[in-house]
Amino acid sequence: MCDLGEDVVSTYLQNNPDFLTRWLSEHGTAEQLQAVAGKLTEESSENVRPSLPNFTQVAKNSITGSIFKQYLEGSRARKTSIKKDRNSLQHMSEEDIFMELIRDISSELDVNVLCHKILQNVNILTNSDRGSLFLVRGSRDNRYLVSKLFDVTNTSTLEESIHTSDNEIKVPFGKGIAGHVAQSKDTVNIANAYEDPRFNQEVDKRTGYTTHSILCLPIINYEGEVIGVAQIINKIDGNHEFTRQDEELFRKYLTFCGIGITNAQLFEMSVTEFQRNQLLLHLARGIFAEQTNLEKLVKKIMVEAQDLLKCERCSVFLLEDTFENDIHKFTKRFVARLGQCSNKNLVMAMQDINLLNPLGGTNTMDPSNMSTPSSTSGEHKEARNLQEVSFSMAFYLNAKDRENVLEPSQKDLAKSKTAEIAKFVVMQGTAVNIPDLEIDGRFGKGPCVDPDGFHIRSVLCMPVFNSDKKIIGVTQLMNKLNSSPFDDNDEHIIEAFSIFTGLGIHNCQMYENACRLMAKQTVALEVLSYHATAQKEETEKLVECEIPSADDYRLYSFDFDDMVLSDDDTLRAVIRMFTDANIINSFKVPYDVICRWTASVKKNYRPVTYHNWRHAFNVCQTMFTMLFTGQLRPLFGDLEIYALMVACLCHDLDHRGTNNAFQVKVASPLAMLYSTSVLEHHHFDHCIMILNSEGNNIFQSLSPGDYRNAIKMLEHAILSTDLAIYFKKRGDFKSMIEDGEQTFDTKYKKDLLKAMMMTACDVAAIAKPWEIQQNVAQLVAGEFFEQGDIEKLKLGEQPIPMMDRDKKDELPKMQVGFIDAICMPVYKLFASMTDKLDPLYNGCQSNRTNWQQLADNIDTEKSSDTPKPETGSKTDSNKEILSSSPQPSPQPLSNDHVASKSRDTDSVTLASQKQNGASSHTAQSAHNGSQSPPASSRSVHKAPQSKYQPTSPARKAIKQDSVCDSDFSPKHSKSKKQRSGFCVMS
Repeated sequence: MCDLGEDVVSTYLQNNPDFLTRWLSEHGTAEQLQAVAGKLTEESSENVRPSLPNFTQVAKNSITGSIFKQYLEGSRARKTSIKKDRNSLQHMSEEDIFMELIRDISSELDVNVLCHKILQNVNILTNSDRGSLFLVRGSRDNRYLVSKLFDVTNTSTLEESIHTSDNEIKVPFGKGIAGHVAQSKDTVNIANAYEDPRFNQEVDKRTGYTTHSILCLPIINYEGEVIGVAQIINKIDGNHEFTRQDEELFRKYLTFCGIGITNAQLFEMSVTEFQRNQLLLHLARGIFAEQTNLEKLVKKIMVEAQDLLKCERCSVFLLEDTFENDIHKFTKRFVARLGQCSNKNLVMAMQDINLLNPLGGTNTMDPSNMSTPSSTSGEHKEARNLQEVSFSMAFYLNAKDRENVLEPSQKDLAKSKTAEIAKFVVMQGTAVNIPDLEIDGRFGKGPCVDPDGFHIRSVLCMPVFNSDKKIIGVTQLMNKLNSSPFDDNDEHIIEAFSIFTGLGIHNCQMYENACRLMAKQTVALEVLSYHATAQKEETEKLVECEIPSADDYRLYSFDFDDMVLSDDDTLRAVIRMFTDANIINSFKVPYDVICRWTASVKKNYRPVTYHNWRHAFNVCQTMFTMLFTGQLRPLFGDLEIYALMVACLCHDLDHRGTNNAFQVKVASPLAMLYSTSVLEHHHFDHCIMILNSEGNNIFQSLSPGDYRNAIKMLEHAILSTDLAIYFKKRGDFKSMIEDGEQTFDTKYKKDLLKAMMMTACDVAAIAKPWEIQQNVAQLVAGEFFEQGDIEKLKLGEQPIPMMDRDKKDELPKMQVGFIDAICMPVYKLFASMTDKLDPLYNGCQSNRTNWQQLADNIDTEKSSDTPKPETGSKTDSNKEILSSSPQPSPQPLSNDHVASKSRDTDSVTLASQKQNGASSHTAQSAHNGSQSPPASSRSVHKAPQSKYQPTSPARKAIKQDSVCDSDFSPKHSKSKKQRSGFCVMS
């Protein structure tokens, strides 16, 4: 024999690779096999390592993730270990055999494969002929065993031994040998099966196999709970009886098997849960993809959820009032019944159909007293009986026809057992799980068959709630595919399905409501646009009339007084300002359009006391004067002049006579629509609405770019009238003016200038001559007091002092504070820009002196002990203190306090009645260097007598609305007798 060297052996093994495998399997020790396996693993890792990221944990997770993905995709092939026979393990010690068999099952995550390996390995350990394995199923109160694998031998395959839901054997706890072991957790070792009464001999008779001995043990998890039972039959050697050593080996091995089965079941549950979550996410996407039609949505949900529900039929029932409130139902039933009454008697029609008490509520014909849609499920239970529950529609989906959703007729629903169960769930307001409908008996005797021939065995039914906790429908599952009753897991599934169904219905409702609201809004805007547009006759009158000159109206004067003008005169004056500003010609605005727009803007101001068309007209006139008399015109382009004048006329459109703080306080729709600058945003939106109305687009000739710029400038200018914005920007404007800015050549600088100009124009009443200011301020105070009265009487709150009639004595001090905090700073800055704007600053300063003198006189009167003369004497100087200052202090107002009331404190002034027998107008003309002509001399053209002339009804109303009529000029207020008391508008 030749010597065998390594080269010869190596050559032989290379030429005969199967020899090494056979030799290792027959003669290799555990240590040798483990060493070879370790070497192979090490080499494999070294080969793979360069292509993997240098993160050990990530690599491990990726391997686990790939296994998980394979299970999800169903592409993971079941591992079949090399079949072990007893001869191949004979050379191993008992401990080595035990560990080898444990390693064989330790990495298996498929429950079926794992159980098959367990039984085969137990056969090897105990020298048994075959075995079976049962797993625990059912709820804690109703547990039973199902045969997972039956009669597994050392040579049988998994496919031959596995039991499915169609052929599995169910063994209740406590019944038979396996049931006894599951219940008692005891070990049962039977030497002669036929002598044990618990053994079922029918199995042997049916299979022809003879059972001698049986060893049966429970499989326990880490919590000590029985999760299965393993049973082996007929020991091969000896007398066919299992020994104590077999029991011990079996028990030890099953301990590790319990861990493996638990892990495999957890893994299986995680895969199932992941698949379920993916289906639910898919359902969610479907819900948001289809919102336009309820029927399409429900059908889509049912089709896509079929894989999740795993039942023979899924149904969804929708209550009749899902989209109808009780008032609509009242009308619907009433009209239907009335058509059946020959005499058309209303009361009889209602009594015949019990509409006086349709849902068991208040016995009244007023549908507003009927049950509201926000009733809870508990209220459903009290208010309804089975006959009164009605479904508007229902949907059936059968597992055998997954693409065809059926819609039963109302006639079929009336006879349907499933519909009856659904009505019962609506009444109860809770889920119902019926394992066997015929045995249950609550819904009649069997057989339970629906009109379409569907046979009902088990039912799981769940109510669907909306956001108000009201039942709007019912979801129903019938006949689980594996023929078992619905369990807790199924209840969780249908609960999730019901939630998604409810979400879908809710989204459809919201979508349909939004569509209806949009349609209503469109109609409302059309109606509003029609009624908000000036009448044809008014427009034609303005188009055809002759427009007086600006000098006739004194439009270039800072002491302009609109009281001498009629309403028609104000419209003509606006056209004159647009004409003199060269806007109509420059932008080719059709004359009829500018006339119609002006009249429409006037029409859209509410008849509130102060923030009305007259105020907007005065603001526009002040802007016109600042631009041309104040010589600010060269700083702006034509489009900017156009936008500024339009913004002034529109800056208080649809004002309600209350300020921003009030809108927020009462949670008005405007406050809900806009988070900041509530009224200002509304004024701008209303302005756009008028521009979009037919025949009112004064920007129609602009290019698209100029149009966008004009709208942006409009919005910026109108929002700038919010005093909160004024306080934020005033510091930057002050810095620019102090730095000598004259050109305003950047967009930011020019926007800042325009914002300050809007505020200066908005509060310009404070710079008017004293007589004009008195008349205007009386209107301001009247509006503020009206808001204060509402806050007192309707809201039960104490108004701020400037709106409190009871704090009238403090108003002169607050007026001084307002002038110092808001008016004087901005007018002083403009006066420092150009002396052409001095009249605004001088007028404001002069009026501050008057208010300060009034405040000093009030303090003197309060500190004097001299009794006041009787009210009503000719020497009385009863005064109306009308102010919009937000603080009862002579100190300047804080920015925060004024900002909180927004820009409604715009023309903050105090007023008194004009002097008896004399005009105090001369006291306020010093800033112009000459005395203004008397009011009677300012009637500028031969127009019909204006109601705003000195003898007009408006002037008379100012007197008549006052409790007293006396001089309130500071120069006539020095005598204590002349200041007997203050009075306010009634």
